[in-house]
Amino acid sequence: MRHWRSRGAIAWLLWPASLAFGVAVAVRRFLYKIRIFSSIHPGIPVVVVGNLTAGGSGKTPLVLRIVEILKEQGWKPGIVSRGFGGSARQPRAATIAADPAEVGDEPILLARRSGCPVWVAPDRVAACRTLREQNPGCDVIIADDGLQHYALRRDVEICVVDGRGLGNGFLQPAGPLREPRSRLRSVDAVVVHGAKDVQGYAMTLEGDQLVRMTDARALRPAKSFAGQRVHAVAGIGDPKRFFLQLARFGIKPVPHPFPDHHAFRAGDFAFGDSDPVVMTEKDAVKCKRIVAGNPQAQFWVFPVSASLDPAFERWLLEKLGGSKAA
Repeated sequence: MRHWRSRGAIAWLLWPASLAFGVAVAVRRFLYKIRIFSSIHPGIPVVVVGNLTAGGSGKTPLVLRIVEILKEQGWKPGIVSRGFGGSARQPRAATIAADPAEVGDEPILLARRSGCPVWVAPDRVAACRTLREQNPGCDVIIADDGLQHYALRRDVEICVVDGRGLGNGFLQPAGPLREPRSRLRSVDAVVVHGAKDVQGYAMTLEGDQLVRMTDARALRPAKSFAGQRVHAVAGIGDPKRFFLQLARFGIKPVPHPFPDHHAFRAGDFAFGDSDPVVMTEKDAVKCKRIVAGNPQAQFWVFPVSASLDPAFERWLLEKLGGSKAA
């Protein structure tokens, strides 16, 4: 109880800074709206997937599912991302061979799972331009985590809200919000991933297998680890969600939460025993070299996929003008 009171007191102390942040956010958005700040459209439909809170909320699985939906209907999607955590300042292609220190972890995962071109740059407009130059057949762009990047003009805005909801409702730094809750009224769709106090299209993350990092052909049902103690490693927005997913299979996770986009080092896995290590796909991207240096260790990945309300899929295709399949 004392802990929560302390957090509440800190939030109120930071409230004036949040108020100033909110004014800056509102002014910036207004200046884009009246075209004082210019925004550019890349010439093909743009679907922006983002959130209001700082940190991950399930955007990457949603982007992957949107790509699947569009590809099934004959579209040829491309993905652009900021490449958070990467050092690239000019447009760079994110491929399975790319260095996550340069392009970020999520873009590599997006490239591997989607099979479509992925380009990163802090300037998403430049990323779109280069993606189209290199892939002239691309006819729709999905912008990962681009809700607040107003320089990129968009056709569809989708906001994801996860089980943490909107926190204490304050803007940064007193709370987790990048924009006020009222922003939900202006987006085209809200996708709800476990949130209790927000209405929208339902999304769940599903997975039932573990993949060994040193051999992608080695698959095991997650339930085969039931009763076994594992080190559960997660550097994502909500690590608790990952730990609970493992526990549902009867696995006994020893939780090791890290900050979102954490740059892992070998020492992070010095647990002092030989129990298996299970991590998310996003974290595994950054740990290839660590695992390669310790091939005997039991490192496993738990991949998940987004399952969406079928009504969302129908809505999205209607917004984009329907199927392109012959």
